[in-house]
Amino acid sequence: MQSELTSWNHGSTRNAIVDFVTRVEAEGLPLAERVAVFDNDGTLWTEKPMQIQLQFIFALWAGMVTADPSLATQQPFKAVVDKDFGWLSAAVDKHYGGDDTDMKVLMAGVVRASAGREVEAYAAQAKAFLDGGTHPVLGLPYAQCVFAPMLDLLAYLAAHGFTSYIASGGERDFMRPAAGQWYGIPSERIIGSSLGLKYADGELTYTSEMGFFDDGPEKPVRIWSRIGRKPLLVAGNSDGDLPMLEFARDDALRLLVHHDDADREFSYDTGSEQALKAAADKGWTVVSVRDDWATVFPAATS
Repeated sequence: MQSELTSWNHGSTRNAIVDFVTRVEAEGLPLAERVAVFDNDGTLWTEKPMQIQLQFIFALWAGMVTADPSLATQQPFKAVVDKDFGWLSAAVDKHYGGDDTDMKVLMAGVVRASAGREVEAYAAQAKAFLDGGTHPVLGLPYAQCVFAPMLDLLAYLAAHGFTSYIASGGERDFMRPAAGQWYGIPSERIIGSSLGLKYADGELTYTSEMGFFDDGPEKPVRIWSRIGRKPLLVAGNSDGDLPMLEFARDDALRLLVHHDDADREFSYDTGSEQALKAAADKGWTVVSVRDDWATVFPAATS
């Protein structure tokens, strides 16, 4: 396992991480207290032009429109017919701006696409999509759309006794097939949004309702419910991660990924304005994709 931050440029941000881990070890903090929590979309893997899970849902919606063409005139299915990635991305941006009108429509479509599916069949379909799909803009396999520096950071933390969790607005069961394979984080440490579930006749299936949406103030609730500790290290990239960043321990390292590299990934501040201001006001560590990451995406493996 790689335990050095080789994908990070030398500088103040990398030094902040190394100094933090050095302090934790020097103070002899118990391993049980070495809890790190990461957002996923935009923090561990790329989230533009729309989140990877939405690209998966997009494919499911396309199948639904084929089966029932009447859906083509209503959102979010109309976005599939029009190949309108922008509508989906804008719905997420509007959510971070406080307008959930389109997000409610989007989430209703997500629930509708999953209702009645058996959980393991859904997981297998998600895994097949992630293993075989290609990013529509970057042209990379999804396995290479994770951020190499964050993989290095996860490995570095593990080598120093940290236990890492994911707390994401992304759907928990969609992330699980990739988390173990790509991040080395097992299923039981994935805290994400949840579709409703019901058990009957030996099968666990998704219902036609949302369980909960793990974003904003819901993140600290779910972190505490699952872990029972405040994080010692927390990393996010958006306003939806702000409550999670605030919830960390007083002595925590808070990392906020700033997407400012249009050449190697994407450049955008929309949906992270409040978090960036909080980071500046409170002295949190802002990670510049442009300046702090020597490499953005991992090299292909044979």
